[in-house]
Amino acid sequence: MKRWNGTTFGNGLMHRWLIALLRWIPVRVIYAFTSIFIVPPCLFISGRLTYRYFRHQHGYTPLRAAWATYRNHCLFSQVVIDRFAMFAGQHFHVDMEGYEHFRWLARQPEGFIQLSSHVGNYEIAGYTLVAEDKPFNALVFMGEKESVMNGRNQMFTDTHIKMIPVSSDLNHIFLINQALAKGEIVSMPADRNLGSEKTIILPFLHGKAAFPQGPFRVATMRQLNVLTVNVMKTAPKRYKIHITRLSYDHSLPRDKQIEQLAEAYVNELERMMKMYPYQWYNYFDFWQ
Repeated sequence: MKRWNGTTFGNGLMHRWLIALLRWIPVRVIYAFTSIFIVPPCLFISGRLTYRYFRHQHGYTPLRAAWATYRNHCLFSQVVIDRFAMFAGQHFHVDMEGYEHFRWLARQPEGFIQLSSHVGNYEIAGYTLVAEDKPFNALVFMGEKESVMNGRNQMFTDTHIKMIPVSSDLNHIFLINQALAKGEIVSMPADRNLGSEKTIILPFLHGKAAFPQGPFRVATMRQLNVLTVNVMKTAPKRYKIHITRLSYDHSLPRDKQIEQLAEAYVNELERMMKMYPYQWYNYFDFWQ
């Protein structure tokens, strides 16, 4: 199946209309509209793989997996709506678990890596986890719609956040190393390949899946501290940020360090998916 190309559904005009509506209409009204009119057609596009995720990775019965597939798509539409609601000036309550890890590392002179996944709504972390004295660099797909990029820029105006575009010539790798050499924070996803085809196969949710080696190689090359951050939706206008510090043995050979760090990341991702099974948003054949 063709993978998502990295852009938010819809065109710029649709996005501007949605932002305008969300300045006056509660998000719950838009949630209801999408659950009735938008989600059902989407099930024909990505429902099959999501259904398999619930059947094989979580062991749900056919009926429960079908209902879970619908819930998953409803939640994903809500996450997208929440993004535009923030652009429109709406606020969400955010709880945090493990914030002390981020705060301590942000005060150190060395840079560190923050790993994310395509679950929950990680973008909220960029508007919430802001270090006062340490720049934050987020790896992003720059083919995104102009309306989305403008919204991000607006949200980042008063923060230390900079965006590193993923480029076909791998120039983003140079920018990542440059930022880390300056002692800055670099955030990147660790569940999808971004230019490199090198992967590591690991057990994950009753199957085996390929994870990119890149984020783990970058971290171990400089012996950096690593956090994984997952932002999960818990109510219509409420999220919880789970911050976990990943440990690995710096004395091991490099390949073993990469494997150990990748295993720690995957274990945490599996823990999140057991807690929030409906918030898995990798709509392609993840398990080989």
